[in-house]
Amino acid sequence: MTSYPSHYINGQWVKAQSAETLPVHDSSTEEIMATVPAGTALEAESAVLAARAAFEGWSGLSVEARAAYLDKVAAGLKARTDELALAIAREVGMPLKIARAVQVGGPTWHWGNFAKVARNFEWEKKVGNSLVVREAIGVVGCITPWNFPLSQITLKVAPALAAGCTVVLKPSEIAPINAMILAEVIHEAGLPPGVFNLVNGMGPVVGEVLATHPEVDMVSFTGSTRAGKRVSELASQSVKRVALELGGKSASVILDDADFEAAVKGTVSACMLNSGQTCSAHTRMLVPASRYDQVRTLAQAAVAKLNVGPSLEEGSRLGPLVSANQRERVLGFIRTGIEEGADVIAGGAEPPALAKGYFVQPTILGIKATDTLAQEEIFGPVLVVIPYKDEEDAVAIANSTIYGLGGGVWSGSDEHAMKVARRLRTGQVDINGGPFNGSAPFGGYKQSGNGRENGVYGFEEFLEFKSMQLKPAAA
Repeated sequence: MTSYPSHYINGQWVKAQSAETLPVHDSSTEEIMATVPAGTALEAESAVLAARAAFEGWSGLSVEARAAYLDKVAAGLKARTDELALAIAREVGMPLKIARAVQVGGPTWHWGNFAKVARNFEWEKKVGNSLVVREAIGVVGCITPWNFPLSQITLKVAPALAAGCTVVLKPSEIAPINAMILAEVIHEAGLPPGVFNLVNGMGPVVGEVLATHPEVDMVSFTGSTRAGKRVSELASQSVKRVALELGGKSASVILDDADFEAAVKGTVSACMLNSGQTCSAHTRMLVPASRYDQVRTLAQAAVAKLNVGPSLEEGSRLGPLVSANQRERVLGFIRTGIEEGADVIAGGAEPPALAKGYFVQPTILGIKATDTLAQEEIFGPVLVVIPYKDEEDAVAIANSTIYGLGGGVWSGSDEHAMKVARRLRTGQVDINGGPFNGSAPFGGYKQSGNGRENGVYGFEEFLEFKSMQLKPAAA
């Protein structure tokens, strides 16, 4: 077991004030793999004040200088890929090979890409007799989740730093080890003291300081809709900018002219990645009522190929959930679905035949659009199949939740799929299985959040506009 005794504040590792620690569990074995300190409100405030003191100098650097630092961080992460992949596979439960590509490869690319975005950005523009300039918003508090921990940290910290902001990060207490490694990489890259700070701890303690402190100009939060509402309420008292990436209940709409084998297989994959612990997972599969039996057979075949096993075991396609609490929450939803009369297509509430680990069987349930599982975000390996009458009904069902984060449309032609996709109230729609694009904006409609991440769209979240009115030249 590894013990981390310090926070990273003002360019150095500072021993924690409190003796209280937070355990980090290996989700495949249930054993404690590490501990991190439980940060205090005073430590969080110290980090905020360090970030404020560093802001003027950091924002005053040239864009090239800041971008060069981001390139160093990208190189440092790449050099520690194996270590990071192992940590995240154990913390979160994603199988190691997949974690290496998705949980580490993606964030490493984003650090380098945000350096490019900053270099290519139009920082000022003449508009009539005004010079409109873009400037860093200031000190940013970043509060991040456990499911894609390094990725969600990166999509906040990297663009904020590139924009000229300084940062205080509170990573998830459930999966913080990757954040500690990142802090080591940032330290080795030589960023000036106070530009990046990390305080471990609980949301009601450390997170609330970031949401309320008058020296924090913006809070960027990813997590549950419930917690996002709390952050918004607190931040509103000082009129901070708030960026929220929250929950989802994304629909994969399979139209009658689709390739059903490809569509069902693709939807199952899009639901089950990271054991369903993905905010944009396609967790509702909407199918023509007349094709339900065909879909049922295809779904059973697709899910049968998902080998469930420990994250470090070769051949595992689906790992455990992140914690015992998460496992019980997901099993509770499965039981609710069955009690409400769901058709159990695959899986169920019985545990897999594994001695240890927070495992849940990949489960597919046939339900009605009005059932609990058609509305609630489960955040586990659970796909619901919902029959629809016609295209109008499919669109209505897809739009019938409080969320609007992701989704997909499958059709025999992209044109038909895109026509339906334009009617979906959601931030991203995959057309016939189109792959994720790290440069396209990611974020949600409705209660899935405010603001966007990725590429230039995520970069602009951390900038303010300033207009300088110039006196017209004499005629």
